[in-house]
Amino acid sequence: MNIWKRPFIATMTALAVIALAAHGQGSSAQSRPLAKTDAVTYLFPAQVSVTAGKPSPVALHFRIAQGLHINSHTPSEDYLIPTTFSIPDGAGVRLDAATYPVGTQMTLPADPTTKLSVYTGEFTIQARIVATPGNHLVQAKLRYQACDQNQCLPPKTITVPIDVIAK
Repeated sequence: MNIWKRPFIATMTALAVIALAAHGQGSSAQSRPLAKTDAVTYLFPAQVSVTAGKPSPVALHFRIAQGLHINSHTPSEDYLIPTTFSIPDGAGVRLDAATYPVGTQMTLPADPTTKLSVYTGEFTIQARIVATPGNHLVQAKLRYQACDQNQCLPPKTITVPIDVIAK
């Protein structure tokens, strides 16, 4: 190997290691939970039995990770992304209606004059579904945007699996 190449490679390797270490130290602890935590977890039900062809109530339970909040179904500003529940067409089950909880009022340190309507902790969506006869593994969807006190993640849609038995 050329005598000039060894010091160059050693210097570049050292700079790369220093840059990686500095980048790791520069990320704040507050931003880490947003990147590594599932913001919303679907809790239950895993299976429901309903009368085929008739609107049936189903309570869908969710948990938001500690330190995070999501916009309610009716956010306080038009530009905020609401939390929505949906069932795709062709699932053998359709969403007749959904009733969302009332959001909690919250202000952020960066803008204490703006009141946000959010969900924190656990929340329940009261859905009313209509199913055709049979067993249906429904891949419903929950769309939301999670934030902490300083920043928001991009909007996300999670799958909400529901095993619907309609007789």
